Parts: sequence; C-alpha cells; structure tokens
Amino acid sequence: MARTQDDGTAMNAEERRSAISLAGIFGLRMLGLFLILPVFAPYAHGLEGAAANPMLVGLALGAYGLTQAVLQIPFGMMSDRFGRKPVIAAGMLLFAIGSIVAAMSDSITGVLIGRIIQGSGAVAAAVIALTADLTREEHRTKAMAMIGMTIGVSFTVSMVLGPLLGHVIGVSGIFWLTGALALISILFLYLVVPDPKRQVHHRDAEVTAGMFTSVLRNTELLRLDFGVFVLHAGLTAMFVVLPMVLMDPAHPLLASAEQWKLYLPVMGGAFLLMIPLVIIAEAKRKMKQVFVSAILMLVLSLGLLSMHAHSLAIIATALAIFFIGFNALEATLPSLISKIAPASAKGTAVGVFNTCQFFGAFVGGMLGGLLYLPEKHNEAEAFLVIAGLLGMWLLVALFMPQPRHVATRMLHIEAEGDAAIEALRQRLLGVEGVVEVELYADEQTAYCKVDSKRLDDAALRLAVQAG
Repeated sequence: MARTQDDGTAMNAEERRSAISLAGIFGLRMLGLFLILPVFAPYAHGLEGAAANPMLVGLALGAYGLTQAVLQIPFGMMSDRFGRKPVIAAGMLLFAIGSIVAAMSDSITGVLIGRIIQGSGAVAAAVIALTADLTREEHRTKAMAMIGMTIGVSFTVSMVLGPLLGHVIGVSGIFWLTGALALISILFLYLVVPDPKRQVHHRDAEVTAGMFTSVLRNTELLRLDFGVFVLHAGLTAMFVVLPMVLMDPAHPLLASAEQWKLYLPVMGGAFLLMIPLVIIAEAKRKMKQVFVSAILMLVLSLGLLSMHAHSLAIIATALAIFFIGFNALEATLPSLISKIAPASAKGTAVGVFNTCQFFGAFVGGMLGGLLYLPEKHNEAEAFLVIAGLLGMWLLVALFMPQPRHVATRMLHIEAEGDAAIEALRQRLLGVEGVVEVELYADEQTAYCKVDSKRLDDAALRLAVQAG
C-alpha cells in the first residue's frame, strides 16, 4: 500500500542524475548572484551617476531581491500550468538578459536595471518542483538537501572567486560570465535533466494557495520569516560598506584583487566551525540555544566592526565570528521551518520564507546605500545600525519556544476510498514516534511528522503494508 521514506533503497540512476543536474543549475544561478557581492560596491561607486546619488549603489546591489521576492511564488505556480522546464528556461533567459544589460552599462542606473531583470528570473520554486517530480517521496529530502548545499557552496566560492575574477576580467566581465553560464544552464536543463514521467502538485515542495492563511497566522513561522529577512538585509548592507572600507584610500588595507586572501581563510574556517554548532542543535536537541547564540555572534561581529573598522586583524576576526553564525543560521533556519510548519504546508511555508529572504536582500542594499557615504567615512555608524537591526532579531528570538524535534516523512500511498485512507491514517498515528499525519489521495502521498529518536521503523513498515 505504501513505502516508507527509509526503506533501505538508494536513489536510482535517474534520481541521482536529476538531483545533481538540478543542483548544478541552481548553483550556477546562485553563483551568478553572489560573485559580485564582495566586489560590487567599489565598482559601482565609479559608475556614472553614483557620485550624485550613492544610495543607488546599495540599491543596485540588492535590487535583484525585490523582483525575486515578487515573482518567485508566481513562477512556481506558472510551472504547474506551463511545465517546469519552459518556466525554468524562461527564468534563466531573463537572468542572462539582465546580466548582459548590467555588463554593457557604464552608469549606475543601467546596472540597477540589469540587476532588476536578473532577479526577475525567479526559478527557485520551479527547480524545486521539478526536483519533486523527478524523485520518489522517500528520496526527495536528500535531493532537496543537495540543492540546499549548492547555495552554501556557491556563496563560499563566490566570496573567494569574486575578487580574483574582478581583478582578471572586471566586474563587467563577471556579469558577462554569469550571463553565459545562465545560457549554458538552459542547454543543460534540456540535454541532461530527465523529463518527468508525470507532473503533480507537491505540497511539501510547492506553494499551495489554500495554505497561505494557516502559514501567515503561525506566529512561530512569522518569527522565522522576520529572522531571514533581517539576516539577508544585514548581510547585503554589510557588503555595501565593507569592500569600500578595505580599499579606503585614507586607511588602505587590501586592494580589491587581494581581498580573496581575507575571505579564503575566514570562509573556510567559519564553515568548519559551524559544523559542531549544527550537530549540537540537531543531535543534542539544543536548537534554540544554538540559534540564539548564532544571532548573538552576528550582533557582536557588527559591533566589533563598528569599533575597529580600520584594523585588518579585527576585521578578519569579526568576519569569522559573523560567518560562523551566518552559516549556522543558514543551516538551521530551513530545519526550523520544516519542524514548525504543518507537514502538508511545508512548501507554502518555504515559499513565504524565501520571499522574505529576497526582500531582505533588497532592503539591506537600500539601507546600506542610505547609511554609508564614502566621502564622510561613516562606516562605524553604518555598522552600528546594522548591529542594531540584528539586535532586534535577537530580542525576537529570545522569546521563541524550544521547537519540537520532529522530521517529515513522506509515504507513497495507493489506498483508495475514504475508509481505506482513514484506516491508514489511524494505523500510522498508532506507530510509536509518529506525531502528525496528513494524507492526500490526489498526490498519493502521506505526510508524517515523526520524532526520529522514538520512531519504530519496523512498526511503521508494518502499518503501511497492512490492509
């Protein structure tokens, strides 16, 4: 009647190819967005129109977030109607067009328009939906994790590679490169990614219109939405200021081409030191403690930057603290969404969460542009305001309850008829460790929230095979 998520089988060849190739497409797109982060501000301040209105520098850096925030949910819904691959291809084409516009522009306004167009290629939801179409329920979490990992890898690589590429081909060259990668990814999409045998709506991976009310009324989910908004607003605002501080002619620390020497050890060390925090959060069930500690690291790091913005050693230390906390939060926030959201509303909760993340990047860019004026050397004040914003999140997080330590298990069901489905529901609820069950015959899927430490897998297998 059903198979469990942990049935002892591995991903088949088609599922592996699907997950790896879609993760690659997603990673290339994120690489294109992240590569300019450490090099954009010095470049943009030299463009026509930037001196007269420096706020446009920050706005251009974060502008992609506005169109991402507005369009990522509609793009996902369009993929239900028009097909996954056409929508993904259209999004990557828009991203390429935006990259080309930015590459060809010699004014800050032109680059701003290019960044807006880049963001309009909001393919994340469609990529996730296609991944769900191409993987069985018991392996979908692994496939989604592979895609999630590409975001962290792309960010880390970009912080090191961006300054090097900026020196070799310039920021306009980076835009040309990302445009080319976007076009290559379209070929990859059609030549390597398999076509799904069937396309259905997946409540765990896609936005479900009927679930918006419950998601938006959930105060714990709203707390996380606010958190990811502040996290990415703080990150973007910081990178409007930091590259300029490192290159400040009055207190030169590192030329743009040399900044990879700062980011390489900082990002590598932060990634390694983040791993124990995530293990403690999940395995030791100290999620709230780790979560709050990570936010505190962000506040402390920005406070340190505000006091010692012209010491390379202090900047390196502050960045290491920041990215340990940032990486831990990037890993734990999606986990918290999964734990807190109703099992069948996870896709909707993630859609709202991602919208808040992208909008945070937009607001952060605008905030950084408003706060920082290079000719006034007011970076200390700018860093202090960003620290205050993160401090607001810390206060909100302090009052969050300890989250339930549950995971989502998806079961493929073939039961037909209300009586059979209800009988399956009751059997599943009777299994030790199963705390919530929702079944959907149209999707042939049961969504279960389980306590993994208490779950009786043998009993679960018996429950789904009975009848």
